[in-house]
Amino acid sequence: MARVAGRNAVFAWFVGVVSAAVVVTLLVLAFPLFPAATQWIAQAGGAQPTGEPAPAASGAASDGPRTCRDLYNEASWAGLRWTDGAELAESTDPPVSTAEELVAALEPAVVVTCRWTSDEGEISTTVATVPTDAGAVAAAALPAKKYTCGDADGRVRCTRTDGDLIETIEAGGDRWVSTSQRAWHPAGYADGVAEAVWPAAG
Repeated sequence: MARVAGRNAVFAWFVGVVSAAVVVTLLVLAFPLFPAATQWIAQAGGAQPTGEPAPAASGAASDGPRTCRDLYNEASWAGLRWTDGAELAESTDPPVSTAEELVAALEPAVVVTCRWTSDEGEISTTVATVPTDAGAVAAAALPAKKYTCGDADGRVRCTRTDGDLIETIEAGGDRWVSTSQRAWHPAGYADGVAEAVWPAAG
């Protein structure tokens, strides 16, 4: 059977046009996926996606503890968590303290408040920022509230004991830590928290 050259050429031209149209259509449909694919490939290779800054250091590392977990070393955390009935509530609630006048005067900007409850009792610790003269103000005001104040590695630490209640207030630089321990007194609790907040003094 004889081949018809004209028909073959027309058919080939038609197939070529259709193929080109299909390729263009696929490219148009795939174009929106290119950025995501590029980002995925970069992340899979361990590179930082183009146009995005590298993650900044966490607040806990650069500005001190920002969460309750940041306040405790592994041993302290385990001891608290494994105490019978232990529960932790993390918030930005105001400090729990009998020194209400001092708290009202300094207006500490709460970073985090950690309230522990257990079968042993309750512990509430607040980390906050305060004016840099907060330590001097606390040392002048708290002895009248039956706190004993003294120097602790360049900070002011004031403590008060009333029955099963032990309160600690520390201020140094622009940082404040206050702890109220009622009936539950883990060994070295206040010292461990202070080491987390003021690591250079630890």
